[in-house]
Amino acid sequence: MKSLQERLKVIEEHINAGRITVMIIGLGSVGTYLLDYLVSKNDPAVHIVVVGREYEKMEKNVNIVRIAGLIRNVNKSWIDIEAGVDLTDISSVQEAIKKYAPDFIVNSSRAYPGLKYGSISWENVRAYGIWSPLSIRFTKNIMEACDRADTDGVVINTSYSDAVIPWLKSAGRAYPDFGSGNLNHLVPRIKFAAGKMLGIEDFWNVDVMFAAGHFHDVCISKEGQAEGVDLPLKIYYRGEEKKLSAKEIFAACKIAMPVDAQRNMMNASSNYQIIAAVMDAVRTKLNQRLFIPGAFGNIGGYPVLIGYRDGNIDCWIDESVFCFEEMNQVNRKSMALDGIEDIRDGRLYYTDGLILKCKKAFGAELPKYVEYGEIEKVAGFIIEKIIKPRI
Repeated sequence: MKSLQERLKVIEEHINAGRITVMIIGLGSVGTYLLDYLVSKNDPAVHIVVVGREYEKMEKNVNIVRIAGLIRNVNKSWIDIEAGVDLTDISSVQEAIKKYAPDFIVNSSRAYPGLKYGSISWENVRAYGIWSPLSIRFTKNIMEACDRADTDGVVINTSYSDAVIPWLKSAGRAYPDFGSGNLNHLVPRIKFAAGKMLGIEDFWNVDVMFAAGHFHDVCISKEGQAEGVDLPLKIYYRGEEKKLSAKEIFAACKIAMPVDAQRNMMNASSNYQIIAAVMDAVRTKLNQRLFIPGAFGNIGGYPVLIGYRDGNIDCWIDESVFCFEEMNQVNRKSMALDGIEDIRDGRLYYTDGLILKCKKAFGAELPKYVEYGEIEKVAGFIIEKIIKPRI
């Protein structure tokens, strides 16, 4: 695939020309929420293509979004449905990408739909990394299709990008440019908490610099504590740094949330934010900050800037407050707590602790590491031995 900067340059030209195509692969709850948000953007430049296997199912979801949008007078986008695309068949995905030449490709598919993996793993092994082979299962096929199609689009992944993107990169494969969700779900909680502690009403003027892996997104959101890890966090209000207790902020981040598919509103919002940030960066020439899991193939989550450097559209990790090494070390600690010891040379290594917990909780023994070429085999093992006996 072309470099990210080369592809961003093409997208910049399309944005300036007023024609942007977003392809959503998989129209489950994440994809449907995202479709709704894109339609609500009310931007006639936006063309949306939904891709999946069953036309009738996608048509129903598209129709409800189109009608609801028009009721609100926010439906200036046009939508195409591309059915018959099987994510296990790389050539069919490749053909869809070549047909529509999308500027943004959003992978919202799931290897085992209709199940929040964390509903099984958190209470039993208190880690999410066990599911990595399932999270990468379709992503690797989509990226292979993007590579073969030589796409000019940027790719956004929605499933456990903290580990999936580094895994693909370590195997020498094409990998998504952005991950959505995870870290990005925690930052708004921090803003709300800081705003309340500061006694302000304009909480949207709170700015956060933060880095953490997936474990801490879950742990802080569910339990209001950081498991003894000193996370890099600074809070600003209207550009001025505020000295607030991280412990108190994290405690306030524990708020009641749905545990069903409604939670996917957040993931869809993260996808939308990435697309909107690229468009806003081009249109305003102002840098846009995002919080991206798996940024540039690095384990964990990082603050990322999209904007202009030396006159060219670009994207990079924001080290204006915390250096990369400091953030990387904390992310590796966070991912180890999530059951991921390391990712290198195409192998994902589980921690010994996770292997032991899985054997005790599920009676299933994970391998110490998963080779890239063994992903399908291990994913099948996890489905048969861990998921199916518990649903």
